[in-house]
Amino acid sequence: MLISFNGFRMELNPMGDLLAVLAAFVWACYSILTRKISSFGYPVILTTRRTFFYGILFMVPALFLFDFEMGLQRFADMMPLLNILYLGLGASALCFVTWNLAVKALGAVKTSVYIYMVPVITVVTSVLVLKEPMTWVSVMGTVLAVVGLFLSEYNGRGSGNSE
Repeated sequence: MLISFNGFRMELNPMGDLLAVLAAFVWACYSILTRKISSFGYPVILTTRRTFFYGILFMVPALFLFDFEMGLQRFADMMPLLNILYLGLGASALCFVTWNLAVKALGAVKTSVYIYMVPVITVVTSVLVLKEPMTWVSVMGTVLAVVGLFLSEYNGRGSGNSE
């Protein structure tokens, strides 16, 4: 939280907070189900492809609830087409395949630890690459994130949790 509100006043938004918690819950369920599916020996790319297919299939009814227009003429220009291809293949498919491979190799709990390092990596990168100033709020947020990771992995005997 301290990293997210770096220098700004915090405003509570119950609907946004609820959606954020719900998103974390759904991602946890996805990770656990991915681990279970990988234990059956199915190929990772096949399971990812089927997950995407069913995701798209269940999103189609939502198109009729919103003001959606197909508008294929938008793709006559190469830039929107390349953007969609990048988002579909690089930022979605490739990322999900690598995530599923990591869950298969490490397990859902150990793999999820890497997600919690994203804010810390973001702060460090913004200081090193973008030359942003390191504020006390970002330092405290980074320390709390790292301490939280260590506490979540500590099981009382000094070693990490096992699945």
